[in-house]
Amino acid sequence: MLYIFILIVSYLLGSIPFGLILTRVFGHGDLRQVGSGNIGATNVMRVGGLRMAALVWLLDMAKAIVAVLIGSAFFGDAFGVWCGFAAVVGHCFPIWLRFHGGKGVSCLFGILLALNPWLFIICGIEWLIVALSTGYSSLGALTVFAVSSILAFVLGVNIGVPMLIIVLLEVWKHRENIGRLIGGTESKITWRWKK
Repeated sequence: MLYIFILIVSYLLGSIPFGLILTRVFGHGDLRQVGSGNIGATNVMRVGGLRMAALVWLLDMAKAIVAVLIGSAFFGDAFGVWCGFAAVVGHCFPIWLRFHGGKGVSCLFGILLALNPWLFIICGIEWLIVALSTGYSSLGALTVFAVSSILAFVLGVNIGVPMLIIVLLEVWKHRENIGRLIGGTESKITWRWKK
């Protein structure tokens, strides 16, 4: 019973739409009506600038970190990753927004940081290299998905399996980005320090 309760708490943590909340608080309107309509940090940067996007990224990471740490404290690292998965599901399908949320990349980074800081550093550097060199945030994310799932199995199958499931969900959430990348119509990152 405690397993289920912790997973529900993790989902509810992940469901907190920080991007939507902060853009409304600072007078930028409904984030879902701007740009991609996504509630994540990349879309936040379009309306609120880099500083607000960074804050949203950190907060979205934090909710996944808390979920993993709670799960790990009670039942070990493998369950902690499942709690991270629940947080990603909450971020992607938040109950408060009729299950229309973000894509969960920042939550994935939160899971990596909570699980092993080296995974976070390696994947973070990889994302920066790909995203900055190509201009495509989504391409950097897709590369992170591949790298993180492989590295997770180095820590053990019990860690690798839930990480692989998280990555498959992330890839599915990025299916439209993948189509645009293939078709050459994906929009590039517009770096705005402030709006």
